[in-house]
Amino acid sequence: MNPHAPYSTGPLSVVRSVTNHRQLIRQLVAREVVGRYRGSIMGLAWSFLNPLLMLIIYTFVFSVVFKARWGTGGTEDRSEFALILFAGLIMHTLFSECVIRAPGVVLGNANYVKKVVFPLEILCWVSLGSALFHALVSCGVLLVAMVVIRHTMPWTVVLFPLVLIPFVLGVIGLSWALAAFGVFVRDIGQLMGMVTTILMFLTPIFYPVTSLPERFRVWVYLNPLTWVVEQARNTLIFGKVPSFHGWAISMILGALVAWGGFWLFQRLRRGFSDVI
Repeated sequence: MNPHAPYSTGPLSVVRSVTNHRQLIRQLVAREVVGRYRGSIMGLAWSFLNPLLMLIIYTFVFSVVFKARWGTGGTEDRSEFALILFAGLIMHTLFSECVIRAPGVVLGNANYVKKVVFPLEILCWVSLGSALFHALVSCGVLLVAMVVIRHTMPWTVVLFPLVLIPFVLGVIGLSWALAAFGVFVRDIGQLMGMVTTILMFLTPIFYPVTSLPERFRVWVYLNPLTWVVEQARNTLIFGKVPSFHGWAISMILGALVAWGGFWLFQRLRRGFSDVI
């Protein structure tokens, strides 16, 4: 890499950045995942045990204590509420883990900024890769639980990666923007924890959109997490095929957010060394 060359900001630069550094990204993601559990007795097994224990707790609390049901008809099994809730939390956790870490991802790797020529943009991919690994493990736990409870799983599970693609594009774009701004405005890191908590309750994770009054539904659908959560449930639990029209719009918006975040990161990165 030439440290004096201008940083590319075009749409194809996003793809080239991933393909040219895919080996480095893979190694850093593996180090990130393994390092999280380094020193523990169970090691990497905690990535499976944590979501399993949480699902057991959700199932007990919402099916035994609260006797909650998702629909208004009351025909579904009570334990299915925990599955529906867990599916929504998987997507929200993936989002929140990335955006909370993003403002400090460059600040936490100051040695890469000052001492060596390093593709700083891949740091957000590393955070996303680690969060995506744990999300997929949680999805595996969800599918196992569905087989135990329902004795079957929908074939639409194979379509779940289609739901993830536009979501991942949007998350990486937002992560790049937050990582760039987080270098200059340190308060963003404190703010994102509050924002993700608010979004958790404004997203239909604990309730269906149909339970809201009609005048509030339009505001819920303006939340970008709403489509992702609902389509994840449709493919993983309800056996419904995602809407192609909605998916196409999400892909376009996700690609635009990814490019916009990358453009912003590349434009601001020259000032990182002056601030850190």
